[in-house]
Amino acid sequence: MLPLSSLAGVAVIALGMVLTPGPNMVYLASRSISQGRDAGLVSLAGVAVGFLCYLLAAAVGLSTLFMAVPLAYDLVKIAGALYLGYVAWGMLRPGGRSPFQTQQLSPHSRKRLFTMGLVTNLLNPKIALMYAALLPQFLRPGTGRLWGQFLQLGAVQIVIAVTVNGLIVYLAAAIANYLKDRPKAMTAQRLVAGTVLGIFAVKMATSHARA
Repeated sequence: MLPLSSLAGVAVIALGMVLTPGPNMVYLASRSISQGRDAGLVSLAGVAVGFLCYLLAAAVGLSTLFMAVPLAYDLVKIAGALYLGYVAWGMLRPGGRSPFQTQQLSPHSRKRLFTMGLVTNLLNPKIALMYAALLPQFLRPGTGRLWGQFLQLGAVQIVIAVTVNGLIVYLAAAIANYLKDRPKAMTAQRLVAGTVLGIFAVKMATSHARA
């Protein structure tokens, strides 16, 4: 079992990442506003399956890579810090985009809704880098099987991401109307989340590598 500090660290980063504008949030918000809550939930199911695909691939592939090439851990660590810093800057700089500046979408069947949610997530670079470069920062080599640690960390990320995205599906229309007249609220959210992610980026970059 990973220490609580690792699980809490992933929880904070996962929350910050899911609250940043990205393909998943934009698609789910747009779909929910355009076609209704049920359509948004079906799309969310596809997104959730996409998370599971990434988790299984990371647990098997990266854990094997780290055991075979220890230097790979250091490279991933640096890449994760750089990417998190990039995301933080994108949120802190002026002119950040709100995910609720949505576009109208034509109605889709339930099968296509699920498929589009899945494909949107699988093609989302933010999620790919989350599993490839950010989750590995919280592994504890030498304290247990790496694939098992990946599953624990990924479970935390998936629970948070699905929960937050589910709330977005339920509240998309209300949130969009609220933020439309209160741009300062979205600005405050971006600044807080960006600052938190920036702090984690610095912490990752300056921490000692785990052998």
